[in-house]
Amino acid sequence: MYTFSNKLKIGSFILMALGVLGIAIGFISAPSTVEEAKAIVASHSDGHGDAHGAVEAHGAVAADGHGEAADAHGEVHDSSHDEHLLHQLQNKPWAALYVAAFFFFMIALGVLAFYAIQRAAQAGWSPLLFRVMEGITAYLVPGGIVVFVILVLSVLHMNHLFVWMDADVVAHDHLLQGKKGYLNPTFFLIRAAVFLGGWIFYREYSRKLSLRQDESNDDSNFKLNFRWSAGFLVFYLVSESIMSWDWIMSVDPHWYSTLFGWYVFASMFVSGITVIAMVTIYLKSRGYLPDVNDSHIHDLAKFMFGISIFWTYLWFSQFMLIWYSNIPEEVTYYVTRIADYRLPFFGMIAMNFLFPVLLLMNSDYKRLNWFVVLAGIVILGGHYMDIFNMIMPSTVGDQWFIGIPEIGAVLFFAGLFIFWVFRALSTAPLQPKRNPFIEESRHFHY
Repeated sequence: MYTFSNKLKIGSFILMALGVLGIAIGFISAPSTVEEAKAIVASHSDGHGDAHGAVEAHGAVAADGHGEAADAHGEVHDSSHDEHLLHQLQNKPWAALYVAAFFFFMIALGVLAFYAIQRAAQAGWSPLLFRVMEGITAYLVPGGIVVFVILVLSVLHMNHLFVWMDADVVAHDHLLQGKKGYLNPTFFLIRAAVFLGGWIFYREYSRKLSLRQDESNDDSNFKLNFRWSAGFLVFYLVSESIMSWDWIMSVDPHWYSTLFGWYVFASMFVSGITVIAMVTIYLKSRGYLPDVNDSHIHDLAKFMFGISIFWTYLWFSQFMLIWYSNIPEEVTYYVTRIADYRLPFFGMIAMNFLFPVLLLMNSDYKRLNWFVVLAGIVILGGHYMDIFNMIMPSTVGDQWFIGIPEIGAVLFFAGLFIFWVFRALSTAPLQPKRNPFIEESRHFHY
Protein backbone atom coordinates (compact mmCIF):
# COMPACT_ATOMS: atom_id res chain seq x y z
CA MET A 1 0.00 0.00 0.00
CA TYR A 2 1.21 3.49 -0.86
CA THR A 3 2.39 5.62 2.07
CA PHE A 4 1.67 9.35 1.82
CA SER A 5 5.08 10.79 2.69
CA ASN A 6 5.47 13.73 5.05
CA LYS A 7 7.60 15.53 2.46
CA LEU A 8 4.74 15.44 -0.04
CA LYS A 9 2.26 16.60 2.61
CA ILE A 10 4.48 19.49 3.64
CA GLY A 11 5.09 20.42 0.01
CA SER A 12 1.35 20.51 -0.72
CA PHE A 13 0.70 22.62 2.39
CA ILE A 14 3.43 25.08 1.37
CA LEU A 15 1.88 25.41 -2.09
CA MET A 16 -1.54 26.05 -0.56
CA ALA A 17 -0.13 28.63 1.87
CA LEU A 18 1.66 30.49 -0.91
CA GLY A 19 -1.49 30.26 -3.00
CA VAL A 20 -3.69 31.72 -0.28
CA LEU A 21 -1.23 34.60 0.08
CA GLY A 22 -1.29 35.29 -3.66
CA ILE A 23 -5.09 35.08 -3.84
CA ALA A 24 -5.42 37.42 -0.84
CA ILE A 25 -3.07 39.95 -2.45
CA GLY A 26 -5.21 39.85 -5.59
CA PHE A 27 -8.43 40.61 -3.73
CA ILE A 28 -6.86 43.25 -1.47
CA SER A 29 -5.31 45.09 -4.42
CA ALA A 30 -8.55 45.12 -6.44
CA PRO A 31 -10.06 48.63 -6.74
CA SER A 32 -13.25 49.53 -4.91
CA THR A 33 -14.00 52.82 -6.71
CA VAL A 34 -13.84 54.14 -10.25
CA GLU A 35 -11.07 56.55 -9.23
CA GLU A 36 -8.92 53.67 -7.93
CA ALA A 37 -9.52 51.71 -11.12
CA LYS A 38 -8.47 54.66 -13.30
CA ALA A 39 -5.38 55.18 -11.16
CA ILE A 40 -4.39 51.50 -11.53
CA VAL A 41 -4.73 51.65 -15.31
CA ALA A 42 -2.80 54.93 -15.49
CA SER A 43 0.01 53.50 -13.35
CA HIS A 44 0.49 50.62 -15.78
CA SER A 45 1.45 53.06 -18.56
CA ASP A 46 0.36 50.49 -21.13
CA GLY A 47 -1.49 52.82 -23.44
CA HIS A 48 -4.95 52.37 -21.98
CA GLY A 49 -4.77 55.75 -20.32
CA ASP A 50 -3.81 57.40 -23.61
CA ALA A 51 -6.63 55.65 -25.39
CA HIS A 52 -9.08 56.80 -22.73
CA GLY A 53 -7.76 60.31 -23.08
CA ALA A 54 -8.36 60.13 -26.81
CA VAL A 55 -11.98 59.18 -26.12
CA GLU A 56 -12.33 62.19 -23.84
CA ALA A 57 -10.78 64.45 -26.47
CA HIS A 58 -13.17 63.06 -29.05
CA GLY A 59 -16.04 63.86 -26.72
CA ALA A 60 -14.75 67.42 -26.35
CA VAL A 61 -14.58 67.90 -30.14
CA ALA A 62 -18.07 66.52 -30.49
CA ALA A 63 -19.28 68.93 -27.85
CA ASP A 64 -17.82 71.91 -29.70
CA GLY A 65 -19.56 70.84 -32.88
CA HIS A 66 -22.92 69.72 -31.54
CA GLY A 67 -23.44 71.57 -28.28
CA GLU A 68 -24.68 70.43 -24.92
CA ALA A 69 -26.42 67.25 -26.14
CA ALA A 70 -23.20 65.78 -27.48
CA ASP A 71 -21.37 66.82 -24.31
CA ALA A 72 -23.95 65.05 -22.16
CA HIS A 73 -23.70 61.95 -24.35
CA GLY A 74 -19.92 61.99 -23.94
CA GLU A 75 -20.22 62.19 -20.17
CA VAL A 76 -22.63 59.25 -20.10
CA HIS A 77 -20.29 57.26 -22.34
CA ASP A 78 -17.29 58.05 -20.14
CA SER A 79 -19.23 57.12 -17.00
CA SER A 80 -20.30 53.81 -18.52
CA HIS A 81 -16.73 53.11 -19.68
CA ASP A 82 -15.31 53.85 -16.24
CA GLU A 83 -17.88 51.61 -14.54
CA HIS A 84 -17.07 48.83 -16.98
CA LEU A 85 -13.35 49.29 -16.29
CA LEU A 86 -14.00 49.02 -12.54
CA HIS A 87 -15.90 45.75 -13.01
CA GLN A 88 -13.09 44.34 -15.14
CA LEU A 89 -10.43 45.08 -12.53
CA GLN A 90 -12.64 43.77 -9.74
CA ASN A 91 -13.10 40.59 -11.77
CA LYS A 92 -9.35 39.94 -12.06
CA PRO A 93 -8.86 38.03 -8.76
CA TRP A 94 -12.19 36.25 -9.21
CA ALA A 95 -11.34 35.22 -12.77
CA ALA A 96 -7.87 34.04 -11.72
CA LEU A 97 -9.47 31.95 -8.96
CA TYR A 98 -12.13 30.56 -11.29
CA VAL A 99 -9.69 29.62 -14.07
CA ALA A 100 -7.43 27.69 -11.68
CA ALA A 101 -10.36 26.08 -9.82
CA PHE A 102 -11.96 24.88 -13.05
CA PHE A 103 -8.65 23.74 -14.55
CA PHE A 104 -7.80 21.33 -11.72
CA PHE A 105 -11.42 20.19 -11.45
CA MET A 106 -11.53 19.41 -15.16
CA ILE A 107 -8.41 17.24 -14.81
CA ALA A 108 -10.26 15.01 -12.33
CA LEU A 109 -13.35 15.03 -14.55
CA GLY A 110 -11.28 14.06 -17.59
CA VAL A 111 -9.76 11.17 -15.65
CA LEU A 112 -13.26 10.07 -14.61
CA ALA A 113 -14.31 9.88 -18.28
CA PHE A 114 -11.19 7.88 -19.18
CA TYR A 115 -11.78 5.55 -16.23
CA ALA A 116 -15.42 4.97 -17.21
CA ILE A 117 -14.38 4.26 -20.80
CA GLN A 118 -11.84 1.67 -19.63
CA ARG A 119 -14.49 0.03 -17.43
CA ALA A 120 -17.17 0.03 -20.13
CA ALA A 121 -14.75 -1.25 -22.79
CA GLN A 122 -13.47 -3.97 -20.41
CA ALA A 123 -9.96 -2.98 -21.45
CA GLY A 124 -7.26 -5.52 -20.64
CA TRP A 125 -4.22 -3.25 -20.59
CA SER A 126 -5.32 -0.70 -17.98
CA PRO A 127 -6.51 -2.43 -14.72
CA LEU A 128 -3.09 -1.85 -13.14
CA LEU A 129 -3.80 1.87 -13.48
CA PHE A 130 -7.34 1.82 -12.02
CA ARG A 131 -6.25 2.73 -8.49
CA VAL A 132 -4.30 5.69 -9.86
CA MET A 133 -7.39 6.88 -11.72
CA GLU A 134 -9.56 6.39 -8.65
CA GLY A 135 -7.10 8.42 -6.59
CA ILE A 136 -7.12 11.32 -9.03
CA THR A 137 -10.91 11.36 -9.33
CA ALA A 138 -11.15 11.71 -5.54
CA TYR A 139 -10.44 15.40 -6.19
CA LEU A 140 -13.92 15.73 -7.71
CA VAL A 141 -15.36 16.29 -4.23
CA PRO A 142 -13.26 19.26 -2.99
CA GLY A 143 -12.73 20.59 -6.51
CA GLY A 144 -16.44 20.43 -7.30
CA ILE A 145 -17.37 22.12 -4.02
CA VAL A 146 -14.99 25.02 -4.70
CA VAL A 147 -16.32 25.54 -8.24
CA PHE A 148 -19.92 25.36 -7.01
CA VAL A 149 -19.21 27.91 -4.27
CA ILE A 150 -17.76 30.30 -6.86
CA LEU A 151 -20.89 29.85 -8.98
CA VAL A 152 -23.12 30.53 -5.95
CA LEU A 153 -21.13 33.67 -5.12
CA SER A 154 -21.56 34.78 -8.73
CA VAL A 155 -25.33 34.34 -8.42
CA LEU A 156 -25.19 36.41 -5.21
CA HIS A 157 -23.49 39.23 -7.22
CA MET A 158 -20.19 38.99 -5.38
CA ASN A 159 -18.51 39.36 -8.78
CA HIS A 160 -19.30 40.17 -12.41
CA LEU A 161 -18.03 37.00 -14.09
CA PHE A 162 -21.42 36.22 -15.67
CA VAL A 163 -22.98 39.38 -17.07
CA TRP A 164 -26.33 37.67 -17.69
CA MET A 165 -26.78 37.44 -13.92
CA ASP A 166 -27.10 41.25 -13.77
CA ALA A 167 -30.79 42.17 -14.05
CA ASP A 168 -29.96 45.68 -15.28
CA VAL A 169 -27.89 44.28 -18.14
CA VAL A 170 -30.63 41.84 -19.13
CA ALA A 171 -33.24 44.61 -19.04
CA HIS A 172 -31.40 46.46 -21.82
CA ASP A 173 -30.37 43.40 -23.86
CA HIS A 174 -33.01 41.80 -26.09
CA LEU A 175 -30.83 38.77 -26.82
CA LEU A 176 -30.37 37.96 -23.12
CA GLN A 177 -34.08 38.49 -22.53
CA GLY A 178 -34.74 35.74 -25.06
CA LYS A 179 -32.41 33.39 -23.14
CA LYS A 180 -33.89 34.04 -19.69
CA GLY A 181 -35.71 30.70 -19.71
CA TYR A 182 -32.36 28.92 -19.70
CA LEU A 183 -29.90 31.49 -18.37
CA ASN A 184 -31.45 32.23 -15.01
CA PRO A 185 -29.62 31.86 -11.68
CA THR A 186 -31.92 29.26 -10.09
CA PHE A 187 -31.94 26.88 -13.05
CA PHE A 188 -28.20 27.48 -13.49
CA LEU A 189 -27.41 26.30 -9.95
CA ILE A 190 -29.84 23.37 -10.18
CA ARG A 191 -28.07 22.12 -13.30
CA ALA A 192 -24.67 22.54 -11.63
CA ALA A 193 -25.81 20.60 -8.54
CA VAL A 194 -27.27 17.77 -10.65
CA PHE A 195 -24.11 17.43 -12.73
CA LEU A 196 -21.76 17.51 -9.75
CA GLY A 197 -23.97 15.07 -7.87
CA GLY A 198 -24.03 12.65 -10.80
CA TRP A 199 -20.29 12.75 -11.40
CA ILE A 200 -19.40 12.35 -7.71
CA PHE A 201 -22.00 9.58 -7.18
CA TYR A 202 -20.60 7.50 -10.04
CA ARG A 203 -17.04 7.99 -8.82
CA GLU A 204 -17.85 6.97 -5.26
CA TYR A 205 -20.03 4.01 -6.25
CA SER A 206 -17.60 2.71 -8.87
CA ARG A 207 -14.74 2.98 -6.37
CA LYS A 208 -16.82 1.06 -3.82
CA LEU A 209 -17.50 -1.71 -6.34
CA SER A 210 -13.82 -1.78 -7.32
CA LEU A 211 -12.70 -2.30 -3.72
CA ARG A 212 -15.50 -4.80 -3.06
CA GLN A 213 -14.36 -6.85 -6.06
CA ASP A 214 -10.99 -7.40 -4.37
CA GLU A 215 -12.68 -9.26 -1.53
CA SER A 216 -15.26 -11.08 -3.66
CA ASN A 217 -15.27 -14.71 -4.75
CA ASP A 218 -16.96 -13.98 -8.10
CA ASP A 219 -17.11 -11.26 -10.76
CA SER A 220 -20.50 -9.81 -9.82
CA ASN A 221 -19.08 -6.47 -8.66
CA PHE A 222 -16.94 -6.22 -11.80
CA LYS A 223 -19.99 -6.81 -14.02
CA LEU A 224 -22.09 -4.31 -12.06
CA ASN A 225 -19.30 -1.75 -12.40
CA PHE A 226 -19.30 -2.39 -16.16
CA ARG A 227 -23.04 -1.70 -16.42
CA TRP A 228 -22.87 1.45 -14.30
CA SER A 229 -19.90 2.74 -16.30
CA ALA A 230 -21.67 2.23 -19.62
CA GLY A 231 -24.74 4.08 -18.35
CA PHE A 232 -22.66 6.83 -16.79
CA LEU A 233 -20.96 7.62 -20.11
CA VAL A 234 -24.36 8.58 -21.57
CA PHE A 235 -24.98 10.92 -18.63
CA TYR A 236 -21.45 12.26 -18.88
CA LEU A 237 -21.66 13.16 -22.56
CA VAL A 238 -24.84 15.17 -22.01
CA SER A 239 -23.85 16.78 -18.71
CA GLU A 240 -20.31 17.69 -19.81
CA SER A 241 -21.63 19.52 -22.87
CA ILE A 242 -24.21 21.48 -20.90
CA MET A 243 -21.63 22.20 -18.19
CA SER A 244 -19.30 23.72 -20.79
CA TRP A 245 -22.11 25.98 -22.01
CA ASP A 246 -23.05 27.02 -18.48
CA TRP A 247 -19.71 27.43 -16.74
CA ILE A 248 -17.56 28.70 -19.61
CA MET A 249 -19.45 29.74 -22.74
CA SER A 250 -22.04 31.78 -20.83
CA VAL A 251 -19.38 34.22 -19.58
CA ASP A 252 -19.83 35.60 -23.12
CA PRO A 253 -23.57 35.00 -23.57
CA HIS A 254 -23.81 36.64 -26.99
CA TRP A 255 -21.47 34.05 -28.52
CA TYR A 256 -21.96 30.35 -29.05
CA SER A 257 -20.36 27.41 -30.82
CA THR A 258 -21.95 24.05 -31.55
CA LEU A 259 -18.50 22.44 -31.17
CA PHE A 260 -17.81 23.92 -27.76
CA GLY A 261 -18.81 20.90 -25.66
CA TRP A 262 -16.49 18.62 -27.62
CA TYR A 263 -13.74 21.21 -27.53
CA VAL A 264 -13.81 21.48 -23.74
CA PHE A 265 -14.05 17.69 -23.48
CA ALA A 266 -10.89 17.26 -25.56
CA SER A 267 -9.04 19.71 -23.31
CA MET A 268 -10.08 18.00 -20.07
CA PHE A 269 -9.57 14.50 -21.54
CA VAL A 270 -5.97 15.04 -22.61
CA SER A 271 -5.18 16.90 -19.37
CA GLY A 272 -6.60 14.02 -17.33
CA ILE A 273 -4.66 11.35 -19.24
CA THR A 274 -1.50 13.44 -18.88
CA VAL A 275 -1.90 13.55 -15.10
CA ILE A 276 -2.54 9.77 -15.00
CA ALA A 277 0.78 9.27 -16.78
CA MET A 278 2.66 11.66 -14.49
CA VAL A 279 1.25 10.22 -11.25
CA THR A 280 1.90 6.67 -12.50
CA ILE A 281 5.51 7.50 -13.36
CA TYR A 282 6.01 9.06 -9.91
CA LEU A 283 4.55 6.06 -8.07
CA LYS A 284 6.53 3.61 -10.20
CA SER A 285 9.75 5.54 -9.49
CA ARG A 286 9.01 5.12 -5.77
CA GLY A 287 8.58 1.37 -6.18
CA TYR A 288 4.80 1.26 -5.63
CA LEU A 289 3.75 0.01 -9.09
CA PRO A 290 6.29 -2.72 -9.90
CA ASP A 291 4.09 -4.42 -12.51
CA VAL A 292 3.55 -1.27 -14.55
CA ASN A 293 5.93 -1.43 -17.49
CA ASP A 294 7.07 0.83 -20.31
CA SER A 295 4.24 -0.39 -22.52
CA HIS A 296 1.67 1.08 -20.11
CA ILE A 297 3.49 4.42 -20.16
CA HIS A 298 3.78 4.17 -23.95
CA ASP A 299 0.00 3.73 -24.29
CA LEU A 300 -0.72 6.69 -22.01
CA ALA A 301 1.71 8.82 -24.01
CA LYS A 302 0.03 7.61 -27.19
CA PHE A 303 -3.29 8.89 -25.85
CA MET A 304 -1.62 12.19 -24.94
CA PHE A 305 -0.38 12.47 -28.52
CA GLY A 306 -3.63 11.37 -30.15
CA ILE A 307 -6.00 13.52 -28.09
CA SER A 308 -3.71 16.54 -28.65
CA ILE A 309 -4.28 16.04 -32.38
CA PHE A 310 -8.03 15.65 -31.73
CA TRP A 311 -8.03 18.89 -29.72
CA THR A 312 -6.26 20.67 -32.58
CA TYR A 313 -8.79 19.34 -35.08
CA LEU A 314 -11.66 20.72 -32.99
CA TRP A 315 -9.89 24.04 -32.39
CA PHE A 316 -9.23 24.53 -36.09
CA SER A 317 -12.75 23.45 -37.09
CA GLN A 318 -14.29 25.94 -34.68
CA PHE A 319 -11.91 28.76 -35.64
CA MET A 320 -11.97 28.19 -39.40
CA LEU A 321 -15.77 28.07 -39.72
CA ILE A 322 -16.24 31.23 -37.66
CA TRP A 323 -13.43 33.08 -39.46
CA TYR A 324 -14.70 32.03 -42.91
CA SER A 325 -18.34 32.97 -42.31
CA ASN A 326 -17.26 36.31 -40.76
CA ILE A 327 -20.55 36.85 -38.93
CA PRO A 328 -20.04 39.81 -36.52
CA GLU A 329 -21.77 38.11 -33.58
CA GLU A 330 -19.40 35.14 -33.89
CA VAL A 331 -16.12 36.52 -35.17
CA THR A 332 -15.75 39.07 -32.34
CA TYR A 333 -14.89 36.13 -30.04
CA TYR A 334 -11.64 35.58 -31.92
CA VAL A 335 -11.01 39.22 -32.81
CA THR A 336 -10.77 40.17 -29.13
CA ARG A 337 -8.48 37.24 -28.35
CA ILE A 338 -6.14 37.83 -31.27
CA ALA A 339 -6.03 41.59 -30.62
CA ASP A 340 -5.69 41.60 -26.82
CA TYR A 341 -4.42 38.08 -26.00
CA ARG A 342 -2.02 37.43 -28.85
CA LEU A 343 0.74 35.81 -26.77
CA PRO A 344 -1.44 33.44 -24.67
CA PHE A 345 -3.69 32.72 -27.67
CA PHE A 346 -1.00 31.66 -30.12
CA GLY A 347 1.24 30.32 -27.35
CA MET A 348 -1.57 28.01 -26.27
CA ILE A 349 -1.85 26.60 -29.80
CA ALA A 350 1.89 25.91 -29.91
CA MET A 351 1.88 24.23 -26.48
CA ASN A 352 -1.19 22.11 -27.18
CA PHE A 353 -0.34 21.07 -30.73
CA LEU A 354 3.21 21.69 -31.92
CA PHE A 355 5.03 20.59 -28.77
CA PRO A 356 3.08 17.32 -28.22
CA VAL A 357 3.53 16.41 -31.88
CA LEU A 358 7.25 17.12 -31.86
CA LEU A 359 7.88 15.51 -28.46
CA LEU A 360 5.68 12.42 -28.70
CA MET A 361 5.59 11.48 -32.37
CA ASN A 362 8.52 9.08 -31.99
CA SER A 363 7.39 5.78 -30.49
CA ASP A 364 10.65 5.27 -28.58
CA TYR A 365 10.28 8.62 -26.79
CA LYS A 366 6.91 7.49 -25.43
CA ARG A 367 8.77 4.91 -23.34
CA LEU A 368 11.13 7.44 -21.73
CA ASN A 369 9.56 8.44 -18.43
CA TRP A 370 11.37 11.77 -18.11
CA PHE A 371 10.41 12.65 -21.68
CA VAL A 372 6.74 11.88 -21.05
CA VAL A 373 6.84 14.05 -17.90
CA LEU A 374 8.40 16.91 -19.90
CA ALA A 375 5.71 16.63 -22.56
CA GLY A 376 3.08 16.45 -19.81
CA ILE A 377 4.24 19.70 -18.22
CA VAL A 378 3.98 21.46 -21.59
CA ILE A 379 0.52 19.99 -22.25
CA LEU A 380 -0.84 20.97 -18.83
CA GLY A 381 0.57 24.49 -19.16
CA GLY A 382 -1.00 24.79 -22.59
CA HIS A 383 -4.42 23.69 -21.44
CA TYR A 384 -4.32 26.03 -18.48
CA MET A 385 -3.75 28.78 -21.06
CA ASP A 386 -6.67 27.35 -23.04
CA ILE A 387 -9.03 27.85 -20.07
CA PHE A 388 -7.40 31.25 -19.45
CA ASN A 389 -8.24 32.27 -23.03
CA MET A 390 -11.82 31.05 -22.63
CA ILE A 391 -12.55 33.00 -19.44
CA MET A 392 -10.38 36.11 -19.24
CA PRO A 393 -11.34 38.10 -22.38
CA SER A 394 -15.03 38.09 -21.41
CA THR A 395 -14.44 38.88 -17.74
CA VAL A 396 -11.45 41.25 -17.57
CA GLY A 397 -11.17 42.40 -21.19
CA ASP A 398 -7.78 43.82 -22.08
CA GLN A 399 -6.86 44.29 -18.40
CA TRP A 400 -5.34 40.81 -18.18
CA PHE A 401 -1.96 39.99 -16.74
CA ILE A 402 -0.45 36.76 -15.39
CA GLY A 403 0.66 38.05 -12.03
CA ILE A 404 0.43 37.27 -8.33
CA PRO A 405 -3.33 36.42 -8.24
CA GLU A 406 -3.08 34.02 -11.20
CA ILE A 407 0.08 32.33 -9.94
CA GLY A 408 -1.28 32.21 -6.39
CA ALA A 409 -4.52 30.53 -7.53
CA VAL A 410 -2.58 27.90 -9.49
CA LEU A 411 -0.31 27.19 -6.52
CA PHE A 412 -3.24 26.85 -4.12
CA PHE A 413 -5.21 24.43 -6.26
CA ALA A 414 -2.07 22.50 -7.22
CA GLY A 415 -1.34 22.01 -3.50
CA LEU A 416 -4.93 21.00 -2.77
CA PHE A 417 -4.93 18.63 -5.76
CA ILE A 418 -1.67 16.94 -4.74
CA PHE A 419 -2.76 16.59 -1.11
CA TRP A 420 -6.20 15.16 -1.90
CA VAL A 421 -5.06 12.79 -4.66
CA PHE A 422 -2.14 11.26 -2.80
CA ARG A 423 -4.13 11.02 0.41
CA ALA A 424 -6.74 9.03 -1.53
CA LEU A 425 -4.05 6.83 -3.07
CA SER A 426 -2.84 5.87 0.40
CA THR A 427 -6.22 4.48 1.51
CA ALA A 428 -6.20 1.25 -0.53
CA PRO A 429 -3.73 -1.14 -2.24
CA LEU A 430 -2.53 0.29 -5.54
CA GLN A 431 -2.98 -2.99 -7.41
CA PRO A 432 -6.41 -4.65 -7.77
CA LYS A 433 -6.48 -8.29 -6.71
CA ARG A 434 -9.55 -9.85 -8.30
CA ASN A 435 -10.03 -7.90 -11.54
CA PRO A 436 -10.62 -10.55 -14.27
CA PHE A 437 -8.12 -8.81 -16.56
CA ILE A 438 -5.38 -8.17 -14.03
CA GLU A 439 -3.08 -10.84 -15.46
CA GLU A 440 -3.52 -9.48 -18.97
CA SER A 441 -2.64 -6.05 -17.67
CA ARG A 442 0.38 -7.38 -15.79
CA HIS A 443 1.78 -9.04 -18.90
CA PHE A 444 0.78 -6.28 -21.29
CA HIS A 445 3.37 -5.62 -23.97
CA TYR A 446 3.16 -3.35 -26.98
